Amino acid sequence: MRALLQLLRTSGIRRAGAPAVAAARLPLGASAGPGPRRAMALYRTEERGQPHSPDYRLFFKNVAGHYISPFHDIPLKVDSQENLFNMIVEVPRWTNAKMEIATEEPLNPIKQDVKNGKLRYVANIFPHKGYIWNYGALPQTWEDPHRKDESTDCCGDNDPIDVCEIGSKVLSRGEVVHVKILGILALIDQGETDWKLIAINMNDPEASKFHDIDDVRKYKPGYLEATLNWFRFYKIPEGKPENQFAFNGEFKNKAFALEVIKSTHECWKSLLMKKCDGGPINCTNVQVCDSPFHCSQEEARSLVESVRLHFHFLKYIYHFTNFV
Repeated sequence: MRALLQLLRTSGIRRAGAPAVAAARLPLGASAGPGPRRAMALYRTEERGQPHSPDYRLFFKNVAGHYISPFHDIPLKVDSQENLFNMIVEVPRWTNAKMEIATEEPLNPIKQDVKNGKLRYVANIFPHKGYIWNYGALPQTWEDPHRKDESTDCCGDNDPIDVCEIGSKVLSRGEVVHVKILGILALIDQGETDWKLIAINMNDPEASKFHDIDDVRKYKPGYLEATLNWFRFYKIPEGKPENQFAFNGEFKNKAFALEVIKSTHECWKSLLMKKCDGGPINCTNVQVCDSPFHCSQEEARSLVESVRLHFHFLKYIYHFTNFV
């Protein structure tokens, strides 16, 4: 432990929040091992570029200092418990920048979404400021755009499954936290199924009260209604129509949500084993040893450095053309 603490003190890399288990070349879909209260390893993050710029990237490392993909290398489940999952925080509560895992880039860093050449920010939906939960994703899940969901009759949105964490603490971008799943909402976005999980950080002071979706209604009255309205209206300031929902906007319970997670995890397994068409999805990983997309630690480091050089080159061209 002393050596680990010394490593964290002397490293120039910012820690990424709460303890989480780092898998060491796990077989496809394997569990992370020891439980969260016994977890000794930490994930860390490394920023490249300036925040609120197109070249900003937040890369992930394990405790040994090796680059990993948060999409593919962080295990879905924390341990053998049925309802404890790793969540990657992309957007802290009350912020507006639309940050997301870059699914099409090597090692899938977090970046700010860009549309029509402009950085994306969500509008403030009265009476709220920015996102009304800590927003992120479950690793090792994928909503297959070629697979029609039987319950919604729509295909997936080509992303990891989204998570709305409702705990009392504002989390940090890049944190990997252990969450309990409470329920799920089926947003239909331009004809695609875009599941929104409702979860709570297991280290939240009130986490022991929450076991299913009805507990959210009981202990946080109005939160689910606010969530539904937020997703319904948040694109209207962009000139788009209201979003639609399956099941008339009904939140499904934990059991339903766990089945959706199981299904999206199986889709991810097929993706990583090249059993389906992932299109532009980048499946490069460091720790899923039986995947054909597996790469070495040295190759991963070279990929990150190539991203840095690419953005330096773009900046040089931009400044040169403006100067001329």
